[in-house]
Amino acid sequence: MAAAKPVMVRAGDREVRVSSPDRVIYEATETTGEVTKLMVAEYFASVEDGLMRALRDRPTALERWTSGVRPGMRLATGPQDRNADAFYQKRVPKGAPDYLETATITFPSGRTADEICPTEIAVPVWCAHMGTLTFHPWPVRRTAASDSWGDHPDELRIDLDPQPGTGFGDAVRVAGVARELLADLGMTGFAKTSGNRGIHVYVRISPEWDFAAVRHAAIAFGRELEKRDDGVTTAWWKEERGERIFVDFNQNTRDRTIASAYSLRPIPGAPVSTPLAWDELAGLTSPAELNLFTVPERLASEGDPWAAIDDVHHSLQPLLDLWEEHPVELNFPPDHPKMPGEPPRVQPSKKVESHWDSDGNRIAD
Repeated sequence: MAAAKPVMVRAGDREVRVSSPDRVIYEATETTGEVTKLMVAEYFASVEDGLMRALRDRPTALERWTSGVRPGMRLATGPQDRNADAFYQKRVPKGAPDYLETATITFPSGRTADEICPTEIAVPVWCAHMGTLTFHPWPVRRTAASDSWGDHPDELRIDLDPQPGTGFGDAVRVAGVARELLADLGMTGFAKTSGNRGIHVYVRISPEWDFAAVRHAAIAFGRELEKRDDGVTTAWWKEERGERIFVDFNQNTRDRTIASAYSLRPIPGAPVSTPLAWDELAGLTSPAELNLFTVPERLASEGDPWAAIDDVHHSLQPLLDLWEEHPVELNFPPDHPKMPGEPPRVQPSKKVESHWDSDGNRIAD
């Protein structure tokens, strides 16, 4: 059978060409129908208001599933993973349209790259044509002063990640505690589903602090949350987390990103990482209800629960004050350069004390 001809999708003021429009990206499930590549492109166009609020003027990596989502398919975790079915695109793909704008970002290694910097909805729709399902924006905006571009986040991202033995309901409970803690600190948080089992809480902050300070603020927040709920942990090593909700503080590290609001996730049923009002979140039992088929109508009829997220940018100082009360460093991601004061990068159960110095560096044999 001959492949279907490309079709044009209306995206704002442009028509965007989408090839192989009938390619099946998500297979049908018991509760959702089949999703084609054309439907993905049309979905992104339909959630323009919320999606562009999340992506506009932010350097953005793409999570590309060019062959669709099937059981057993894997996302590449690094350049060595050549046999994976999907991959992250951190540099602008070849063949990008002339209206697509870019931003130069600097990785922890010091290398640089030009990433997509969405300024209009036609860009995400074109990315759908390239097989993108999930957008991963940096917590910085291109509108920042040129001499500090990329170094001063305007978002604190609190990632509540259920561990084995816990589930979505536990994440919802902890999110409620997180909301109370933020209120006590004079901050307003905005919640969304991760699209799977977790919850993300975003706080807009003044872009006055660098990534290191924002990460320390996230650690301090997690530690305070541990005090209020014994079902919370900031333990970096999985063997130490137990059946608790992990506060992934490292999502605030340079070049670590979270799926944006209104992104699709590569899970059967085409779930969406969906912003919710706090009372809605408290009553939600299944995040799978929020998917490509239901979210566009919800956004059109009820508006974006994050519409006011840019109204206030909070000071990070209350959390940095908490950090200073207990300024003990935690591990960075394994692909990040070793940092001063960082604990040894070895599982606690495998650590031999005599092999490490007081600064967390391995002693040569």
